[in-house]
Amino acid sequence: MNAFEAEGLVKRFGKTTALAGIDLAARQGSVLAVLGPNGAGKTTAVRILATLLRADAGSATVGGLDVVRHAARVRRLIGLTGQYASVDEDLTGRENLVLIARLLDLPGNQAKQRAAELLTEFGLDAAADRRCKTYSGGMRRRLDLAASLVGRPDVIFLDEPTTGLDPAKREDVWTIVRDLVEDGVTVLLTTQYLEEADALADDISVIDHGKVIAHGSPAQLKRIVGGQTALVRPADPERLPEAESILARLSGRRPERPGRGVVTVPVDGDAAFAEIVAALAASGITAAELSLHLPSLDEVFFTLTGQREAAA
Repeated sequence: MNAFEAEGLVKRFGKTTALAGIDLAARQGSVLAVLGPNGAGKTTAVRILATLLRADAGSATVGGLDVVRHAARVRRLIGLTGQYASVDEDLTGRENLVLIARLLDLPGNQAKQRAAELLTEFGLDAAADRRCKTYSGGMRRRLDLAASLVGRPDVIFLDEPTTGLDPAKREDVWTIVRDLVEDGVTVLLTTQYLEEADALADDISVIDHGKVIAHGSPAQLKRIVGGQTALVRPADPERLPEAESILARLSGRRPERPGRGVVTVPVDGDAAFAEIVAALAASGITAAELSLHLPSLDEVFFTLTGQREAAA
């Protein structure tokens, strides 16, 4: 059984159709990333799965429970972190977590213990008794994530959890997500960072104009753009033209120079790449960088949607 499923979800706001019959599903203990341009319907889908909105058509379940008929029970299974930190700025970090624990019916001592555990896990011990209005953006985001885990949810919805964070803080959040999945938690992640989806997702659904236009693993989606690309950076920049000639001859395609001292060319697979490696060695060309890679998710996203990057 999937941890959550949505089938044929439709949602309209007046004359605007936010969702036009999308399907989403994720296996237990996996990460499903949902990508799409601004206004594609990502947040609407999350809000329906989290019981905050009702779909106009279609159905959705979490843990086998219908999100409409069993909304209260579903809320016991999930955690939700929205695009913006939702902590009470006039309370301390500890008070925020204890309050949520009490709202989830944990007795006083257990609520305090759970708050202490999460403050330690998220590196907020030193700031635990400071008012949240004094927290940095990264600290608020970590506290917000901690708050969504107070009830030890089976499924967590992360709606652009790293928006506005610097690269180091973003890495911290990625580590938290990986740890959650190792513990068997299922994650639905919407993100505007394609490298984030590449780093975390087991599967990706791309939404555009309220419809799922592609679904698969990162590797499967990358194959939509085409085959693999060989990259060569000669240790001696003077030998770049020779390397370029070898790539052209063996691939039958025109190489490109995407950066200084680098030449690339599409290839048909591992065998073609092996021929390039052998030819470079036979010519005495030492490579400072030599790789075979699939297209980036950025290229996939542009191919599918005609837009250069995902957005909120």
